[in-house]
Amino acid sequence: MKENLYEFLAGNEYPGRGICIGKTPGGNKAVIAYFIMGRSVNSRNRVFDPIDGGIRTMAADPSKMTDPHLIIYNPVLTLNKTAIVTNGDQTNTIYDFMSRDQFPDYNFEAALATRTFEDDKPNWTPRISGIVDMRTGGYKLNILKSCDGNENSVQRFTFDYLQPLAGEGHFISTYKCNGTPIPSFAGEPIHVAIDEEDPDLYGAKLWKALNEDNKVSLFVRAIDLKTQTYKDVIINKYKAVEE
Repeated sequence: MKENLYEFLAGNEYPGRGICIGKTPGGNKAVIAYFIMGRSVNSRNRVFDPIDGGIRTMAADPSKMTDPHLIIYNPVLTLNKTAIVTNGDQTNTIYDFMSRDQFPDYNFEAALATRTFEDDKPNWTPRISGIVDMRTGGYKLNILKSCDGNENSVQRFTFDYLQPLAGEGHFISTYKCNGTPIPSFAGEPIHVAIDEEDPDLYGAKLWKALNEDNKVSLFVRAIDLKTQTYKDVIINKYKAVEE
């Protein structure tokens, strides 16, 4: 049964960072959504900035940046006909493995086998990642997490959606909900409905659903599966300060 992602997000004040991938109702487009949230000044002090083929995070106000570790990275990159989206610098790890293509069809898994969860004790924030075949709309999601908060035990899960259906997708986030320490996401990615063809409309609905205090930035990409062209939408809560 498909969940209503807007209602799910509206009822969760802090899922952390989240990825949703799926197909639009017409079935001719793949859609990617990625958002970041923050509780501290350092994590809220960010914006998404467009780069060739994707986005990077950057400090909204460089003078307020206390620690770029785990904060500054490329959430989205594009390699040939594959879009990559993650919540950390593993985006570049996946990109590098796919560029070398030493593990055909399994470069994604091989890349993430070299990584683990984030070193932000006591949360040990999971690393979440996804790739999308821009020709078929097929996608994979992965989460690297600790075993119930135990830093001595890493767990790696990959979910492969080779034949996604129109109007459906899957959502995964770093956290289950708010807390101290913050509990990691648990279980399979959530099966959700995708109800919009237009990335602007989809992004607006997602942005409205995210907690007003904690939301920071949102990225949405809609990919035309026939032409592999795409449209990106970026929404930032904070404005970048000119240096």
